Amino acid sequence: MQFHNNKEIILIIDFGSQVTKLIARRVRDLGVYSEIINPLAFQKLKHFNNIKGIILSGGPSTVTKNKYQSVPKYIFNLNIPILGICYGLQLISKLHGGKIKTSKRRREFGRAQIFKKKNSKLTQSFLNSKNSVWMSHEDAVVKLPKGFKTIAYTKKSKFTIIENTQKKIYGIQFHPEVTHTENGEKIFKNFLFLICKIKKKWNIVSQKKRLIKEIRQKVKKDRVICALSGGVDSSVVALLINKAIRKNLICIMVDTGLMRKDEFKRTYYIFKNRYKLNVKLINASSIFLRKLKNISNPENKRKIIGNLFVKIFEIESKKFKNVKFLAQGTLYPDIIESKSFSGSKTSKIKSHHNVGGLPKKMNLKLIEPLKEFFKDEVRMLGKSLGLSKVISQRHPFPGPGLGIRIIGHVTSEKIKILQEADHIFINELIKNNLYNKIWQAYAALLPFRTVGVMGDSRTYEYTCLLRAVTSEDGMSADYFSFPKEFMDKISNKIINNVKGINRVVYDITSKPPSTIELE
Repeated sequence: MQFHNNKEIILIIDFGSQVTKLIARRVRDLGVYSEIINPLAFQKLKHFNNIKGIILSGGPSTVTKNKYQSVPKYIFNLNIPILGICYGLQLISKLHGGKIKTSKRRREFGRAQIFKKKNSKLTQSFLNSKNSVWMSHEDAVVKLPKGFKTIAYTKKSKFTIIENTQKKIYGIQFHPEVTHTENGEKIFKNFLFLICKIKKKWNIVSQKKRLIKEIRQKVKKDRVICALSGGVDSSVVALLINKAIRKNLICIMVDTGLMRKDEFKRTYYIFKNRYKLNVKLINASSIFLRKLKNISNPENKRKIIGNLFVKIFEIESKKFKNVKFLAQGTLYPDIIESKSFSGSKTSKIKSHHNVGGLPKKMNLKLIEPLKEFFKDEVRMLGKSLGLSKVISQRHPFPGPGLGIRIIGHVTSEKIKILQEADHIFINELIKNNLYNKIWQAYAALLPFRTVGVMGDSRTYEYTCLLRAVTSEDGMSADYFSFPKEFMDKISNKIINNVKGINRVVYDITSKPPSTIELE
């Protein structure tokens, strides 16, 4: 494995945690380049010259069994600072002679208060009298390895932070990478700059140059078809590839009939007139609706939409010479929820139409230049490419569109009802200066009707669910707390203006335990 440009990096070994990518994200936010590697690939590494620090992630494995994921013991003798998080702490303890046990009495999930025992470079400006950290473990260290000291503890975890300063090895039982841990960024700052002594050299603009270079090297003189939806991700991909190969890019906008009201036409004119991209429109709404008839299972919906997308692009590609690539705006959260990015045992949450929804056999090769990035990083990349604010500040929109916001069977009637409700909701957010305070907001249609009373008459219509969340990266999220006056207004406006809806509800579930989308 070769690291980009042989830069000084922080290497993250992924043991399968759902939030491993957040570690890389936190490191990059601090201006330091980082990469994720799985344990098997790490064992094949021969050169460690540019690795300035190693972070061992959390994961679903347990070191209490005979077989467990591990790292070669020699890495602890390389004089490279090492930080173990959750499973990483337990692995460090196990490999150095400590003891770990599984116990319901010691399990911790959610917030826990941490208490300081000793000073440490790792916890400088982090620990105070009321620190709250985010825990997610059932195993716990019960005997400290020789040569290690305890820095902090919780009521259930005696060895919450440990260190061996002589070997530059540190371990923490909680997750500083998630926003639920107060001041968690300090842990990474201290590890990077006080312990690893690495310098800030990473930024999004440098990534733009690298991505353009890699696209040119991969595509050469062939042509690329780009699946352009008009959302942030596919728009950034289109502009990136246009910078790299220009005339050899063909953008195709497929009207699935599952987009928001009037959004498709508006974005088409922006790309055609402002950015002068070679854009072709295909109206396939009737085909998608026919294929989704009587399909209620969300995984089946995603796979049908994904397969149909690829078939359309492969048919279109035959109309042009030398088309060998299909470009998509796949992001890392899409991948980590569909399968493991690094080859580890990360559990699958759902298929994304541009990841798990693709057919196994394709005539086109994939180009997914954003698959290592989070949404806010993509927005920054878009800004550096001159992407319009109308698009760059747009909330995330799923590839399958309204198909997965209509719970149960998809019909043309339901699509029209949902488009109108969603249009009202989003417009009211904009009018009330709330849109940019929210990570993602949408309306969904629930698969049942309820009784209502309108004008002294009985109604039997659909329930509209509204969802709005705040987040930094889409990996975790909290629901947005609207003023009561706004909720009253939006409920009233949707019911009075959208025939087919007689009830509005608001989703107040965080992620986890739920996902942002319903399907």
